[in-house]
Amino acid sequence: MKITSLASGSKGNCIYVEGDEGALLVDAGLTAKEIKKRLSDAGGDEGRIRGIMVTHEHIDHIRGVDVLARRLGVPVVGTAGTLGAFSSARTSSKPVDLIRAFPGEALDLGGFSVTPFLTAHDAAEPCGYRLAEGDVSLGCCLDTGIVTPGIERVLARCDAVVLESNHCPQMLEEGPYPEFLKKRIRSKHGHLSNAAAATCLRDIGGNLTAVVLAHLSEVNNTRDKALHSAEDGLCLFLDGIDLVVGTQDRVSATVRI
Repeated sequence: MKITSLASGSKGNCIYVEGDEGALLVDAGLTAKEIKKRLSDAGGDEGRIRGIMVTHEHIDHIRGVDVLARRLGVPVVGTAGTLGAFSSARTSSKPVDLIRAFPGEALDLGGFSVTPFLTAHDAAEPCGYRLAEGDVSLGCCLDTGIVTPGIERVLARCDAVVLESNHCPQMLEEGPYPEFLKKRIRSKHGHLSNAAAATCLRDIGGNLTAVVLAHLSEVNNTRDKALHSAEDGLCLFLDGIDLVVGTQDRVSATVRI
């Protein structure tokens, strides 16, 4: 299994996951044109994509979903709440195939067994996804205010994770955002701090071979702060783990499991 962050951050998110039989996208928060360009830059194959897994309906996760799904002729997968919000936001009358995903229930798509799990974010019914192929699996946990016991149980069973590491609490506190926005980000339905991500990695690190840090704030975080925090969390496990930081403006390094 190959995992590539095509974009990660508050302006747009998209993860490309390629297996032996097909490929999936987790979110499509850039324009369809830009996603196809970055997919080419990453050496991916749009012809192998069999579906777009949507974590939630915020624009930085769905901007290109409608157009891309129609152009590729693939379904859009999400929870009932997410699909309802996505459908309400659509401006096109052209049909798109929607597949409802039920948290905790696996579905087969593109050669993967895909299981959604609920996350904690201020959206209709947000989720992450565990993608399994053969003996390996990936856990994608993007926007979430906290790592719930349920999230940790899922990620602990994965060989690789894409995990939000959104902000440095000190930078957020001292930064330019208005107080109401700082409060939202810090809340249990906001975004995961570097420290919270590191704690999660500490608790699940024994099984991991790869980690992609995702959704870094360009205002309230830096690559080095997120990376060092994750390294501290992984600690004794670090030597055996491929650690990558997702970026907003370009494709990140591909990890293989």
